[in-house]
Amino acid sequence: MEKILTIQEFYRTRLNFVPENLKKGFGHFNVFKRTDITLCRNGQTLYSRKDYYKISLLKGKFRIQYADKTVVSEENTLVFSNPMIPYSWEPLEEDKGGFFCIFTEEFFNQYGQMKEYPMFKPGFNKVYDISEEKLASIENLFLQMSQELNSDFEYKYDVIRGLVFGLIHEALKMQPSNETEVASSNAATRISTLFMELLERQFPIETPDQRMKLHSPIDFAEHLSIHVNHLNRSLKEITEKTTSQLIAERIAQEARMLLRHTNWNIAEIGFCLGFEEPAHFTNFFRKINNESPKDYRNRPIV
Repeated sequence: MEKILTIQEFYRTRLNFVPENLKKGFGHFNVFKRTDITLCRNGQTLYSRKDYYKISLLKGKFRIQYADKTVVSEENTLVFSNPMIPYSWEPLEEDKGGFFCIFTEEFFNQYGQMKEYPMFKPGFNKVYDISEEKLASIENLFLQMSQELNSDFEYKYDVIRGLVFGLIHEALKMQPSNETEVASSNAATRISTLFMELLERQFPIETPDQRMKLHSPIDFAEHLSIHVNHLNRSLKEITEKTTSQLIAERIAQEARMLLRHTNWNIAEIGFCLGFEEPAHFTNFFRKINNESPKDYRNRPIV
Protein backbone atom coordinates (compact mmCIF):
# COMPACT_ATOMS: atom_id res chain seq x y z
CA MET A 1 0.00 0.00 0.00
CA GLU A 2 1.21 3.53 -0.71
CA LYS A 3 2.60 5.45 2.25
CA ILE A 4 0.76 8.39 3.75
CA LEU A 5 1.52 11.66 1.95
CA THR A 6 2.05 14.41 4.51
CA ILE A 7 1.11 18.01 3.84
CA GLN A 8 4.82 18.91 4.09
CA GLU A 9 5.62 16.37 1.35
CA PHE A 10 2.82 17.80 -0.78
CA TYR A 11 4.47 21.21 -0.74
CA ARG A 12 8.01 19.89 -1.18
CA THR A 13 7.13 17.70 -4.17
CA ARG A 14 4.65 20.04 -5.86
CA LEU A 15 5.91 23.54 -5.04
CA ASN A 16 9.46 23.04 -3.72
CA PHE A 17 8.81 24.90 -0.47
CA VAL A 18 7.07 24.42 2.86
CA PRO A 19 4.92 27.29 4.21
CA GLU A 20 6.08 28.71 7.53
CA ASN A 21 2.82 28.12 9.37
CA LEU A 22 3.14 24.37 8.86
CA LYS A 23 6.18 24.48 11.09
CA LYS A 24 4.40 26.28 13.92
CA GLY A 25 1.64 23.75 14.54
CA PHE A 26 -1.17 26.10 13.43
CA GLY A 27 -4.09 25.13 11.27
CA HIS A 28 -3.32 25.44 7.58
CA PHE A 29 -5.35 26.19 4.45
CA ASN A 30 -4.54 26.70 0.77
CA VAL A 31 -6.38 26.65 -2.54
CA PHE A 32 -5.12 25.97 -6.07
CA LYS A 33 -6.20 25.81 -9.68
CA ARG A 34 -5.52 22.28 -10.86
CA THR A 35 -3.88 23.59 -14.05
CA ASP A 36 -1.38 25.63 -12.02
CA ILE A 37 0.27 22.71 -10.25
CA THR A 38 1.76 19.34 -11.18
CA LEU A 39 -0.49 16.98 -9.31
CA CYS A 40 0.54 13.61 -10.63
CA ARG A 41 2.36 11.66 -13.28
CA ASN A 42 0.50 11.21 -16.58
CA GLY A 43 -2.61 12.76 -15.09
CA GLN A 44 -3.11 10.00 -12.54
CA THR A 45 -2.79 10.35 -8.77
CA LEU A 46 -1.20 7.57 -6.76
CA TYR A 47 -3.57 5.58 -4.55
CA SER A 48 -2.63 6.78 -1.08
CA ARG A 49 -3.79 8.44 2.10
CA LYS A 50 -2.93 12.02 2.96
CA ASP A 51 -2.62 13.52 6.43
CA TYR A 52 -4.81 16.48 5.47
CA TYR A 53 -8.32 17.14 4.16
CA LYS A 54 -8.90 17.97 0.52
CA ILE A 55 -11.91 19.11 -1.53
CA SER A 56 -11.44 18.87 -5.30
CA LEU A 57 -13.48 20.06 -8.25
CA LEU A 58 -12.64 17.80 -11.19
CA LYS A 59 -13.72 18.87 -14.66
CA GLY A 60 -13.86 16.08 -17.22
CA LYS A 61 -14.42 12.33 -17.07
CA PHE A 62 -12.47 10.54 -14.32
CA ARG A 63 -12.23 7.12 -12.72
CA ILE A 64 -12.15 7.81 -8.99
CA GLN A 65 -11.15 5.19 -6.42
CA TYR A 66 -11.57 5.58 -2.67
CA ALA A 67 -11.50 2.90 0.01
CA ASP A 68 -12.87 -0.16 -1.83
CA LYS A 69 -15.09 1.78 -4.26
CA THR A 70 -14.63 2.84 -7.88
CA VAL A 71 -16.75 5.64 -9.37
CA VAL A 72 -16.71 7.03 -12.91
CA SER A 73 -17.55 10.74 -13.04
CA GLU A 74 -19.11 11.95 -16.25
CA GLU A 75 -18.47 15.71 -16.31
CA ASN A 76 -18.01 17.93 -13.22
CA THR A 77 -17.39 16.34 -9.84
CA LEU A 78 -16.73 17.37 -6.23
CA VAL A 79 -14.51 14.90 -4.35
CA PHE A 80 -14.13 15.04 -0.56
CA SER A 81 -10.98 13.40 0.83
CA ASN A 82 -10.07 12.86 4.48
CA PRO A 83 -6.98 11.48 6.24
CA MET A 84 -8.61 8.10 6.98
CA ILE A 85 -9.47 7.08 3.42
CA PRO A 86 -6.96 6.39 0.62
CA TYR A 87 -7.98 7.56 -2.83
CA SER A 88 -6.79 8.13 -6.38
CA TRP A 89 -8.19 9.24 -9.72
CA GLU A 90 -7.24 9.08 -13.37
CA PRO A 91 -8.65 11.03 -16.32
CA LEU A 92 -10.56 8.98 -18.89
CA GLU A 93 -10.52 11.84 -21.40
CA GLU A 94 -9.06 15.34 -21.54
CA ASP A 95 -8.49 16.75 -18.06
CA LYS A 96 -10.31 20.10 -18.10
CA GLY A 97 -8.81 21.36 -14.85
CA GLY A 98 -10.79 22.59 -11.88
CA PHE A 99 -9.76 23.58 -8.35
CA PHE A 100 -8.83 22.03 -5.04
CA CYS A 101 -8.28 23.23 -1.49
CA ILE A 102 -6.34 21.52 1.28
CA PHE A 103 -6.57 22.10 5.01
CA THR A 104 -5.66 20.51 8.32
CA GLU A 105 -8.17 19.54 10.99
CA GLU A 106 -6.71 22.24 13.27
CA PHE A 107 -7.84 24.92 10.81
CA PHE A 108 -11.45 24.22 11.85
CA ASN A 109 -10.94 23.17 15.48
CA GLN A 110 -12.86 26.03 17.09
CA TYR A 111 -15.72 25.60 14.59
CA GLY A 112 -16.41 21.91 15.22
CA GLN A 113 -14.85 18.75 13.86
CA MET A 114 -14.85 18.28 10.09
CA LYS A 115 -15.01 14.50 10.46
CA GLU A 116 -18.56 14.87 11.80
CA TYR A 117 -19.85 15.90 8.35
CA PRO A 118 -21.25 12.95 6.35
CA MET A 119 -18.86 13.27 3.38
CA PHE A 120 -15.89 12.89 5.72
CA LYS A 121 -17.35 9.87 7.56
CA PRO A 122 -16.75 6.22 6.66
CA GLY A 123 -19.51 4.71 4.57
CA PHE A 124 -20.90 7.98 3.22
CA ASN A 125 -20.69 9.36 -0.29
CA LYS A 126 -17.40 11.09 -1.16
CA VAL A 127 -18.11 11.91 -4.82
CA TYR A 128 -20.80 14.35 -5.98
CA ASP A 129 -21.75 15.06 -9.60
CA ILE A 130 -22.15 18.78 -10.30
CA SER A 131 -24.72 19.94 -12.84
CA GLU A 132 -23.83 22.60 -15.39
CA GLU A 133 -26.25 24.92 -13.59
CA LYS A 134 -24.37 24.47 -10.29
CA LEU A 135 -20.85 24.55 -11.75
CA ALA A 136 -20.48 28.33 -11.86
CA SER A 137 -21.47 28.77 -8.21
CA ILE A 138 -19.09 26.00 -7.09
CA GLU A 139 -16.22 27.51 -9.10
CA ASN A 140 -17.03 30.91 -7.62
CA LEU A 141 -16.59 29.55 -4.08
CA PHE A 142 -13.07 28.38 -4.94
CA LEU A 143 -12.28 31.71 -6.64
CA GLN A 144 -13.47 33.62 -3.58
CA MET A 145 -11.21 31.45 -1.39
CA SER A 146 -8.24 32.39 -3.55
CA GLN A 147 -9.12 36.09 -3.48
CA GLU A 148 -9.52 36.11 0.30
CA LEU A 149 -6.31 34.16 0.81
CA ASN A 150 -4.37 36.79 -1.14
CA SER A 151 -6.04 39.72 0.60
CA ASP A 152 -4.86 41.70 3.63
CA PHE A 153 -8.22 41.42 5.41
CA GLU A 154 -7.63 40.70 9.10
CA TYR A 155 -10.43 38.14 9.30
CA LYS A 156 -9.91 36.51 5.93
CA TYR A 157 -9.57 33.01 7.39
CA ASP A 158 -13.02 33.29 8.97
CA VAL A 159 -14.38 34.16 5.53
CA ILE A 160 -12.51 31.20 4.00
CA ARG A 161 -13.95 28.80 6.57
CA GLY A 162 -17.41 30.03 5.62
CA LEU A 163 -16.67 29.37 1.94
CA VAL A 164 -15.49 25.82 2.72
CA PHE A 165 -18.69 25.23 4.66
CA GLY A 166 -20.49 26.57 1.59
CA LEU A 167 -18.97 23.76 -0.51
CA ILE A 168 -19.95 21.21 2.11
CA HIS A 169 -23.52 22.45 2.32
CA GLU A 170 -23.89 22.52 -1.47
CA ALA A 171 -22.86 18.86 -1.53
CA LEU A 172 -25.23 17.96 1.31
CA LYS A 173 -28.10 19.50 -0.66
CA MET A 174 -27.29 17.10 -3.50
CA GLN A 175 -27.35 14.09 -1.18
CA PRO A 176 -30.56 12.06 -0.89
CA SER A 177 -32.29 12.87 2.39
CA ASN A 178 -32.12 9.27 3.59
CA GLU A 179 -28.32 9.46 3.48
CA THR A 180 -28.14 12.50 5.75
CA GLU A 181 -27.74 11.75 9.43
CA VAL A 182 -30.17 13.38 11.80
CA ALA A 183 -28.53 14.81 14.88
CA SER A 184 -29.66 13.28 18.13
CA SER A 185 -28.43 13.37 21.70
CA ASN A 186 -29.99 10.17 23.02
CA ALA A 187 -27.96 7.40 24.60
CA ALA A 188 -28.27 5.00 21.66
CA THR A 189 -26.80 7.60 19.31
CA ARG A 190 -23.92 8.34 21.68
CA ILE A 191 -23.11 4.64 22.02
CA SER A 192 -23.36 4.16 18.26
CA THR A 193 -21.00 7.08 17.66
CA LEU A 194 -18.46 5.78 20.20
CA PHE A 195 -18.62 2.31 18.67
CA MET A 196 -18.07 3.58 15.13
CA GLU A 197 -15.13 5.73 16.23
CA LEU A 198 -13.60 2.77 18.04
CA LEU A 199 -14.13 0.54 15.01
CA GLU A 200 -12.59 3.07 12.63
CA ARG A 201 -9.53 3.60 14.82
CA GLN A 202 -8.42 0.08 13.95
CA PHE A 203 -8.07 1.01 10.28
CA PRO A 204 -6.50 1.37 7.84
CA ILE A 205 -4.18 -1.64 8.03
CA GLU A 206 -0.88 -0.31 6.68
CA THR A 207 1.67 -3.09 7.16
CA PRO A 208 1.48 -6.92 7.25
CA ASP A 209 2.59 -6.74 10.89
CA GLN A 210 -0.37 -4.61 11.96
CA ARG A 211 -3.34 -6.49 13.37
CA MET A 212 -6.84 -5.67 14.55
CA LYS A 213 -7.06 -5.60 18.32
CA LEU A 214 -10.85 -5.77 18.69
CA HIS A 215 -12.65 -8.50 16.77
CA SER A 216 -15.93 -9.40 18.45
CA PRO A 217 -18.97 -7.57 19.87
CA ILE A 218 -17.79 -8.56 23.36
CA ASP A 219 -14.39 -6.94 22.70
CA PHE A 220 -16.07 -3.66 21.78
CA ALA A 221 -18.59 -3.80 24.64
CA GLU A 222 -15.83 -4.36 27.19
CA HIS A 223 -13.81 -1.48 25.77
CA LEU A 224 -16.87 0.78 25.99
CA SER A 225 -17.68 -0.50 29.51
CA ILE A 226 -21.23 -1.57 28.62
CA HIS A 227 -23.00 -4.92 28.34
CA VAL A 228 -22.85 -6.48 24.90
CA ASN A 229 -26.66 -6.69 24.75
CA HIS A 230 -26.91 -2.95 25.43
CA LEU A 231 -24.40 -2.26 22.66
CA ASN A 232 -26.30 -4.47 20.24
CA ARG A 233 -29.68 -2.86 21.04
CA SER A 234 -28.25 0.63 20.60
CA LEU A 235 -26.65 -0.15 17.25
CA LYS A 236 -29.76 -1.93 16.05
CA GLU A 237 -31.87 1.11 16.93
CA ILE A 238 -29.60 3.58 15.14
CA THR A 239 -28.22 1.56 12.21
CA GLU A 240 -30.76 -1.28 11.90
CA LYS A 241 -27.78 -3.65 11.92
CA THR A 242 -26.28 -5.85 14.60
CA THR A 243 -22.85 -5.30 16.12
CA SER A 244 -21.57 -8.39 14.31
CA GLN A 245 -22.88 -7.12 10.97
CA LEU A 246 -21.18 -3.75 11.35
CA ILE A 247 -17.87 -5.32 12.32
CA ALA A 248 -18.05 -7.81 9.47
CA GLU A 249 -18.93 -5.14 6.89
CA ARG A 250 -16.01 -2.95 7.95
CA ILE A 251 -13.57 -5.88 7.94
CA ALA A 252 -14.83 -6.84 4.48
CA GLN A 253 -14.32 -3.29 3.24
CA GLU A 254 -10.73 -3.29 4.50
CA ALA A 255 -10.17 -6.73 2.98
CA ARG A 256 -11.32 -5.53 -0.44
CA MET A 257 -9.03 -2.52 -0.20
CA LEU A 258 -6.01 -4.64 0.79
CA LEU A 259 -6.68 -7.17 -1.96
CA ARG A 260 -6.93 -4.41 -4.57
CA HIS A 261 -4.09 -2.18 -3.49
CA THR A 262 -1.39 -4.32 -1.88
CA ASN A 263 0.65 -7.30 -3.01
CA TRP A 264 0.28 -9.03 0.36
CA ASN A 265 -0.72 -12.66 0.10
CA ILE A 266 -4.19 -13.73 1.18
CA ALA A 267 -2.94 -15.39 4.36
CA GLU A 268 -1.22 -12.15 5.44
CA ILE A 269 -4.36 -10.12 4.80
CA GLY A 270 -6.51 -12.59 6.72
CA PHE A 271 -4.10 -12.57 9.67
CA CYS A 272 -4.09 -8.75 9.82
CA LEU A 273 -7.88 -8.81 9.96
CA GLY A 274 -7.99 -11.27 12.86
CA PHE A 275 -8.29 -14.65 11.11
CA GLU A 276 -5.91 -17.30 12.41
CA GLU A 277 -6.42 -19.60 9.42
CA PRO A 278 -6.53 -18.54 5.74
CA ALA A 279 -9.50 -20.83 5.17
CA HIS A 280 -11.52 -18.95 7.79
CA PHE A 281 -10.77 -15.66 6.04
CA THR A 282 -11.68 -17.12 2.64
CA ASN A 283 -15.01 -18.44 3.98
CA PHE A 284 -15.77 -15.08 5.61
CA PHE A 285 -14.96 -13.13 2.46
CA ARG A 286 -16.95 -15.46 0.22
CA LYS A 287 -19.99 -15.15 2.49
CA ILE A 288 -19.90 -11.33 2.34
CA ASN A 289 -18.85 -10.84 -1.30
CA ASN A 290 -20.11 -13.99 -3.04
CA GLU A 291 -16.62 -14.71 -4.40
CA SER A 292 -13.27 -15.79 -3.06
CA PRO A 293 -10.49 -13.31 -2.15
CA LYS A 294 -8.45 -14.66 -5.07
CA ASP A 295 -11.28 -14.15 -7.58
CA TYR A 296 -11.92 -10.63 -6.26
CA ARG A 297 -8.23 -9.72 -6.55
CA ASN A 298 -8.02 -11.03 -10.13
CA ARG A 299 -11.24 -9.41 -11.31
CA PRO A 300 -10.55 -6.31 -13.49
CA ILE A 301 -11.61 -2.92 -12.14
CA VAL A 302 -14.47 -1.54 -14.20
